[in-house]
Amino acid sequence: MTKRLRRGNLQVSETLANFIENEALTDTKISSDMFWEKFETILNQFVPRNRELLQIRSKIKSKIDKFYLENSSKDIDHEEYINFLKKINYIVPEGENFKIKTKNVDDELALKAGPQLVVPVTNARYALNAANARWGSLYDALYGTDAISENDNAERSTSYNPIRGNKVISYAKEFLDKNFPLQNFSHKDVNSYKIDDDSLLVESLNGTNSYLKIKSQYIGYQGDAKNPSCILLKNNNLHIEILVNKEGNIGAGDNAGVDDIIIESALTTIQDCEDSVATVDADDKVLAYRNWLGLMKGNLEDTFEKNGKTITRKLNPDKTYITSSGEYKLSGRSVMLIRNVGHLMTNPAILLKNGEEIPEGIMDAMITSLIAIHDIKIHKMNSRTGSVYIVKPKMHGPEEVKFACDIFGAVEDALQLERNTLKIGIMDEERRTTVNLKECIRMASERTVFINTGFLDRTGDEIHTAMEMGPIIPKGEIKNAKWISAYENNNVKIGLECGLSGKAQIGKGMWAMPDLMHEMLQQKINHPKSGANTAWVPSPTAATLHALHYHEINVFDIQKDKSNDNNNYLNDILSVPVSKGHNWSHEEIQKEMDNNAQGILGYVVRWIDQGVGCSKVPDINNIGLMEDRATCRISSQHLCNWLKHGIFTKNQLVDTMKKMAKVVDEQNKNDKNYIPMSKNFDKSIAFKASVDLVLEGDVSPSGYTEPILHKSRLELKSMLD
Repeated sequence: MTKRLRRGNLQVSETLANFIENEALTDTKISSDMFWEKFETILNQFVPRNRELLQIRSKIKSKIDKFYLENSSKDIDHEEYINFLKKINYIVPEGENFKIKTKNVDDELALKAGPQLVVPVTNARYALNAANARWGSLYDALYGTDAISENDNAERSTSYNPIRGNKVISYAKEFLDKNFPLQNFSHKDVNSYKIDDDSLLVESLNGTNSYLKIKSQYIGYQGDAKNPSCILLKNNNLHIEILVNKEGNIGAGDNAGVDDIIIESALTTIQDCEDSVATVDADDKVLAYRNWLGLMKGNLEDTFEKNGKTITRKLNPDKTYITSSGEYKLSGRSVMLIRNVGHLMTNPAILLKNGEEIPEGIMDAMITSLIAIHDIKIHKMNSRTGSVYIVKPKMHGPEEVKFACDIFGAVEDALQLERNTLKIGIMDEERRTTVNLKECIRMASERTVFINTGFLDRTGDEIHTAMEMGPIIPKGEIKNAKWISAYENNNVKIGLECGLSGKAQIGKGMWAMPDLMHEMLQQKINHPKSGANTAWVPSPTAATLHALHYHEINVFDIQKDKSNDNNNYLNDILSVPVSKGHNWSHEEIQKEMDNNAQGILGYVVRWIDQGVGCSKVPDINNIGLMEDRATCRISSQHLCNWLKHGIFTKNQLVDTMKKMAKVVDEQNKNDKNYIPMSKNFDKSIAFKASVDLVLEGDVSPSGYTEPILHKSRLELKSMLD
């Protein structure tokens, strides 16, 4: 049983109470009594509204279901459908044009364009790696991934392969020529780099001199002007370092002694309390909050063994360079945002007066903001402007965005913060937010620093909303559905209309295949081309490689070109991806079932049994895919939809789940902590949860996976206790 302490009328887990009172409140000048008193006042004010908003979601969904069922015998007129959505307030009236008024936004979100990492804050090592991914080695990123071909004896191996190394160096020098060209020759022909009269002077192998074509790209250096160890350049407001060390492993064989090229990579990092974690009780939440506290204080460390050595990871210090006008400083770390949970879930870490669990989103808002005081008022290592960046997911429409902002205002008052210190990142990942995006932003016009398309959750909501309409097209075809491109284009259009350019991020979604970097380099350039000034990547290495795209594309020029987009995307956004007159073969249906079932099982078994909220899960072809609750939501909703419409039977579903559980067990056989599902299906909590996600997918709120996952994880933890 959880030991609880009474704080006012709240029953607080002793673990959480001790953390807040002995760690989080320290040095904030906020007393324990004041904190709990203000927190209880906020709960009394907002819990009833939270409950009402969830009821509105349910009522709207019931009306949409009824509409589909009543019109099941005919082709639904599109105009009639849109008018119906307006009538039930699913689509709200659109107001006059406006521009956001957000102030005190760090340059990394407002004036720079580059990659963004999302990382589970519960894993200290990952959290530190992500924060430190502001800078990354281009040589390492190229050498260690498939970005460089292994053809012609350029294989990756345990020992250094000079053939592969030469390919890496050639690629890097081509990058320099493309983005930092010299006046007279190639970077491949450089014999030395020197600083001369606040310019970069370059000598070629034949003794001729040259400068950068754009001399202003040179910023500063480290070391000696005649023999610099580091040269700092800038393009599209992004920095790179040319490291020179003629005694280095690589530099010793390079004519100019270039030992590496360091790329300014992950400008921002979302430290995640939501989809990529499994936090179901006070112990889990304290782990997340304690790591966030360490990041805000700058003292988070993690010690681990790697290749037989003990390594301690810490936050990187800032960087300093020499210029003719004095020191030039840059942060050594990403600017960190914190993703809170949405409005749906509750958590047993705190019980209300009536014994109900506290809404987890309100708890996150209060506690993560309290912790951020250690940055904005004391250590000042993260936000130079004194802002706290909170990403708010899974909001359905303007009313829910306003609710989040009202909570933020109450938290600011409680914690004695200036109004609008707490900024909001609006995840455009639910259909009712997409069709009302302008009004959502209006509700947060003084707080918005971020809008982001989330293809995965957005697809899950698309399927759940259309559950009664008919069978959804196969999952692989959804990516090419008409509504997807309209949704992505509309997000950029509305963001630009509302004045986000130069003030906030317009973001795009995750590259889900962390091992396929060559393919990422080919495809993900489309994100900056779309006008998005950030996009998600799955690793620091991917951030370094994706950063190359932002050197090639000036996103803010693209945004200027797209600012006159007069298209109305609503009709296409509301084109439901339901199959008409499908004639899928038994083999096609079974393949779809196998693929979805394998993804669900591979993710859920780690979530339930090991508390891993996000992981690289081998798919049916053993390609590692980043899986989190959003991908699980798609797969479970898709199977639920096909089951509801008779594409397969419940017995076929269970048989498929059992077959794929054996596949997943085999894929995880080398994990010493893994608990096989197929040894006893009846006793495997993870297997049962996986099946329930499908069978109960039509009644689970918005098709979210959290209720079943949390219940099952708590059940397993109780058994272990």
